[in-house]
Amino acid sequence: MAQSSRPARPRATTIRSDRVDQLIQSARQSRDERMVGYRERSLAIHPWVCARCGRSFNRENLTELTVHHKDHNHDNNPSDGSNWENLCIYCHDNEHARHEEHAASSRVSVSLESSDSPATHNPFANLKELLTRKSN
Repeated sequence: MAQSSRPARPRATTIRSDRVDQLIQSARQSRDERMVGYRERSLAIHPWVCARCGRSFNRENLTELTVHHKDHNHDNNPSDGSNWENLCIYCHDNEHARHEEHAASSRVSVSLESSDSPATHNPFANLKELLTRKSN
């Protein structure tokens, strides 16, 4: 009987690890089921053309055509395809980058607007003193 070179894990660690593995497997399976359903439907409903740049696709390069959720909610999959648009991988990456930049800028502006106290720092507070000290 061959022995493993790794020491046995404690039982509690094994149970947690098994539970985490089950959760990951379940999440991946759920994602795969979601992906299979709406991708095929979108490709059947919409033309095989990127909705942004107009690039045409055929069976040889169809893997480069992605289905984009207009509202960025992957669980919003109406059967009429109204929340989907087919985008080439380049336009799809660009769309998500733009969305992330917009979200980041919104967080910055919200955090600045939500500040109740005004700024107290005055960079020119001792400017006169600095100028007179330099001239002497």
